[in-house]
Order: sequence, then C-alpha cells, then structure tokens
Amino acid sequence: MKLLHRHIFASVALTSFAAVAVLTFIVALGSVLKDLLPSVLAGQLAPEIFLHLIVLTVQYSICYTLPGGVLTGVLLVLGRMSADREITAIRSSGVSIAGISAPIFLFALIGTGLSLAVNFYFMPRAKVTYEQEFAEAVRSNPLSFIVPKTFIRDFPNRIVFVGENKNLKLKDVWVWELDKQARATAVYHAERADLVYDDKTNNLQLTGYNVTVEKRDGKDPENFGKDYKGFAVHPERAFLPLSLEKITGVPKHNLKLEWLTFDQLMAERQRLLQPDPKRSLAERDHQRIIVQTVIQQKAAMAFSVLSFALIAIPLGIKVSRKETSANLGIALALAMSFYLLTIAIHGLEQKPAFRPDLLMWLPNLGFQALGISMFRKSDRS
Repeated sequence: MKLLHRHIFASVALTSFAAVAVLTFIVALGSVLKDLLPSVLAGQLAPEIFLHLIVLTVQYSICYTLPGGVLTGVLLVLGRMSADREITAIRSSGVSIAGISAPIFLFALIGTGLSLAVNFYFMPRAKVTYEQEFAEAVRSNPLSFIVPKTFIRDFPNRIVFVGENKNLKLKDVWVWELDKQARATAVYHAERADLVYDDKTNNLQLTGYNVTVEKRDGKDPENFGKDYKGFAVHPERAFLPLSLEKITGVPKHNLKLEWLTFDQLMAERQRLLQPDPKRSLAERDHQRIIVQTVIQQKAAMAFSVLSFALIAIPLGIKVSRKETSANLGIALALAMSFYLLTIAIHGLEQKPAFRPDLLMWLPNLGFQALGISMFRKSDRS
C-alpha cells in the first residue's frame, strides 16, 4: 500500500510540476512579448536586466498557474492509469477510491500551502521588485525611450510620434494631447526638436522649433464646425514636458493592493479600523472591505488547488481511454468558470453591502460540493 501511495504521489507531483512549468512559460511569454521585448529592442534594457526581469515574471506568474497545473497533473496521471486498467486492477485488490486518492489529497494540501506562500509573499515581492527594476532601468537611460517611427503611448494624456532621432536631435515630431476620454484636444507638430532629461522633475523636456499647433474645443474636440480654430504657427521655440512618472514611478503609497504581502494587507486593514478625521466611517468601511476582498481572494485562489484536485479525481478515474481528453476539456472548462466567477465577485468590491470578501469563497464551496458528489458516485460504482 505504501509503495502504491508513493508511486501515485510521485507521478502526480512530477506531472503537476511539468504542467505548472508549461503553463507558467505560456503566461510569462505573453508578459515578456508585451512589456519587455519592445523595451529591449529599443535599447532601454540591458541583457542582464532583461533576463532578471524574466525570472521575476516567472515568479509572480506561478500564482496563476499553480492551481491549473495541479488540476492538469491529477487528470493526466489518473486518466493514464484508468486507460491502462491500472485503476481497475487496484480496485479489484480491495483498495477503495479513497485509498487511491489519499496521496493526491496529501499532495493537494502541500500545493495549497505552497500556493498560500506564493500568493501572500513571493508573488507580491516579485511583482514590486519587477516594477521597481523596470522603472529604474528606464530611469537610468530615459532618453532612449523616444523610439523613431513608433507611437509612444506611455506618457500621461499624451501620444508622441518621432520620425527621426539622431543623437537626440529629433525631426518630424508629433504630440497629441488627450482628454480623459482619450480624445485629442490639441495637436503639436515640430519640424525638429531637442530632447533633454530633467532629473529633478523626472520629465523629458521637448523643445520644438517651427511648431504648428492645432487647438480644439475642450468640450467637444471632435467637432470641426464653425468654432474650430484650426492651426497656428509658432516659428519660435516651444517647450513641452513629457512626464515619466507613469513609467518609472512605483511609489510605496501607490502600490496596488494585490502587490502587498499578507503582513502589509493586515496592517492596512488595521489602519482602516482606526479613527481618521480625513475619512468618514463609511469611506473607511468601504476601503476595508476592498482590502479584505483582496485577502480572501488570495486565500481562496490558494485553496482552489484542493477544490480542483477534488474534481479531478473522479473525472480522471474513468475506464474508457477515449474519455481522457474529454475529461481534460471538461475540467479546464470548470477551471475557467472558477476564475470567471472569482473575477465577477471581485467586481462587487465597489458594493460593500454584498460582502464580496465573503462571497470569494462561493466558487470553492461550489466546486468542493460538486467534487464530493462526483467522488461518492465514483466510489460506489
């Protein structure tokens, strides 16, 4: 019996590890292609910094892939054992489904503990370190941020396009000023411009020459009717600051709640319980519910490892070989529905009366109830 349990435990552990590795690679690859690769090609990131940021990306991606990896690992191992009639042979020797599942439940509990550590400590630290190092890399070489023939959308309320950049002497420079609805309220075009970095204000200072300015109605910038003023030419120099705060600034007071560790989240919750003359009781209660929702979401995501394992066991223990892929598809659909339910509940954080912090556990309870029901049916069959 011990030999059987060690065999199942080792098989599930190795397969789950491989599944987590593959899923993490897919998730991290998306972030690398979207966020890091353009900066590398633009010369903003050194190769060693790029590699370190990839490592950090992998670290914080695991919090999303660990539950799905365990689900996939359990399904693949039990599906193979069922297809090879190993489950039938084991049960014929008098071992129940519960006996077969014992090492899997042990592995799921270990995975839950690991997921708690990742969600509350490793992921937040990796994410904050990633943001800070990426910002510092850009801050150390801010002038390289202007890439020719590229629409640069990372400046607050501005889009910049540069036709040519030779030794910070720019040509054919376009700048669009945007309102809150991302509508252009002003358009600047300079035949040429100089670019310098002001470290005191953390701004790129753009000095344009032969500037043409198009001003639009601030209330209705898309209206080109009788009140449209059109273009005005400024042959003299025109100055335009481009703030890098959005790119290089991750101040401690502006960290997202998801990036805080468990200790920091509990400290923030405790702070909101204290009287504050600048905030009303209702505002503090609302913010406290948001903090509690983040805490419960991280915990519920960790315990989803156990919920997924509970569903994967009866789905994997099927006799027919052709059902293995179908079971995998069904389980992945269930996992996707779990994540969608979690996201939907998280959206209720602006309605504290619904107690989204407590509702975060509904997907887990529902999946565990479904898994127990399926488990009992499989054990009786």
